[in-house]
Amino acid sequence: MSKQVQFEHVARVPLNNIKIKDDFWSYYINLVRSVVVPYQWEALNDRIEAAEPSGAIRNFKIAAGLEEGEFYGMVFQDSDVAKWLEAVSYLLESQPDPELERTADEVIEIIAKAQQEDGYLNTYYTLKEPGRRWSNLAECHELYCAGHMIEAGVAYYRATGKRKLLDIVSRLADHIDSVFGTEPGKLQGYDGHQEIKLALVKLYHATGNERYLRLAQYFVEQRGQKPNFYEMQLLERGGESHWTGIDHAFDLEHTQSHALVREQEKAVGHAVREVYMLTGMVDIAAETKDESLLAACERLWDNIVSRQMYITGAIGSMAQGEAFSFDYDLPNDTAYAETCASIGLIFFAHRMLRTSQKAEYADVLERALYNTVVAGMSRDGKRFFYVNPQEVDPKACSGANHKFDHIKPVRQEWFGCACCPPNVARLLSSLGEYIYMVQGDTLYTHLYISGEAELSVGGSTVRVKQSSNYPWDGRIKLEVHPEQPGEFAVALRIPGWCKNASLSVNNETYPLNGQTIQNGYVRVARIWQQGDIVELTLDMPVERMRSHPLVRGNAGKVALQRGPLVYCLEQADNGANLHGLILPAEAKLETKYEADLLDGIVVIMAEGLREDAASWPGGLYSSESATALREEKVTFIPYYAWANRGEGEMSVWVREKL
Repeated sequence: MSKQVQFEHVARVPLNNIKIKDDFWSYYINLVRSVVVPYQWEALNDRIEAAEPSGAIRNFKIAAGLEEGEFYGMVFQDSDVAKWLEAVSYLLESQPDPELERTADEVIEIIAKAQQEDGYLNTYYTLKEPGRRWSNLAECHELYCAGHMIEAGVAYYRATGKRKLLDIVSRLADHIDSVFGTEPGKLQGYDGHQEIKLALVKLYHATGNERYLRLAQYFVEQRGQKPNFYEMQLLERGGESHWTGIDHAFDLEHTQSHALVREQEKAVGHAVREVYMLTGMVDIAAETKDESLLAACERLWDNIVSRQMYITGAIGSMAQGEAFSFDYDLPNDTAYAETCASIGLIFFAHRMLRTSQKAEYADVLERALYNTVVAGMSRDGKRFFYVNPQEVDPKACSGANHKFDHIKPVRQEWFGCACCPPNVARLLSSLGEYIYMVQGDTLYTHLYISGEAELSVGGSTVRVKQSSNYPWDGRIKLEVHPEQPGEFAVALRIPGWCKNASLSVNNETYPLNGQTIQNGYVRVARIWQQGDIVELTLDMPVERMRSHPLVRGNAGKVALQRGPLVYCLEQADNGANLHGLILPAEAKLETKYEADLLDGIVVIMAEGLREDAASWPGGLYSSESATALREEKVTFIPYYAWANRGEGEMSVWVREKL
């Protein structure tokens, strides 16, 4: 167990205390407010003609007795509405919007009418399988849907002060508490798709009711107990499975129920479930000061980021089960890498930061945020990636080879299983939560996002103004305005990708050494005055990144990274057959800001080589010399920006010629 772990409560920074004014991120946040949330509202109401129908709002209306009809969609369809409400809540907390709030209130009224007298809330079982509640926990997402609705209830209460949804989800949690437990007559089961635990901890914070924290603990401790509850329920159902051809009750690793959580050694199974589980575990460990539970989180964190994470911060390499595979199995062209999994990894990293302020957690958070999460949505906010491959050939995605069926060369308007779009919306609308953290008398700056914040540090109010052109430039300026002169510390992250940095305070050089840098943060402790200025400069050269030798698909290849951004080749710049491109080891890597390309990006250019297919001697195989190489300029763009210029090939990794 790390000695730096601190179980002191780290307060959440209210979003109305954070004003993001950032050239890079303001675009996305405004897009979520003006386009994404309204677009998703139309999708949830089945009003986008070209998109797959959702049925989510109509399900609630039918369950509420406001319309007639049958349940439509996936067993977890309710969660799309909950995540939309949560995103709306964060937007309202950041900035009032009476019309948006009125729409949310109308949805909440419908949800209230759909809730059963005993507090139960789930439109699938209410409409489609009444009388079979809690009969298939392994597969049917009741606790997952409940968790997302609880998160929405807490977020809406924080944003508006209105208790209606909070009271609804409190009644729901009370019902769940009456059903589950080790007492006689209760179900000794636990969630299939994990989500409920982290939601219950949020509800505990909002209400102060310790029963919710104890219930979250129960779900953690019960997971992996023998005999396995899922298997027992399967026998009770006579072997009936909800999903055709899939039986999660026997695939215990898929649901991380193969062992007690404290005994699990590596990340396995469904990637989103894994990181949601770990997020809840960290929350519970922090609240209960449980060092052994936190040690399990640290062990699984290390396995994920050192052996099972793509360079873009994506996780879950295997399409089968949307799951982790084995260590170092990170194929590029068949990668699953669900957007939701990277969002879950961000949740996990953020919780780890609350217990131990180590830059490695913020580094991973930043990597997933700037690459996979932003790549998950088009620049117009109307199309989305469910999966995020590292290499794409549209020919392979045409249906000719079914192992690529999950790969899409362009983003989709909506999905029958639409978990990712509202997840992106709720993360980006709550981005302000992730920039700063106050622990004791230290103000930590985790992310470099321009704007203003008002924070309580050591019992005093401190206003901070941050400005930069990040991620294109590494010069960051922090203006510190304490309410009155006071002694505290400001800690700034030195990212793991940065090999050289410099810092000044009021134009005086501040040393960066083993005494001032702790766990990747430079800590500036002094008596701060109004208008003190901290300037941090992070060198941001282009780096050639290489994989661990056991990652088979990247042998002899490099990827380019500049600052937090991973780059890729795209057909729009380099033509087809990207696999034929080679980057010489001595090639000079030049950067250029292109204001008119993809709303303004820094591109990387180099003199590369291309195999000349015309020089091939003939036939499918040949013993004669290899194809000739011709010089060709190659251009790399940030990975997040790919697939915004039509369909084409893409590749993160390129062969290197030594």
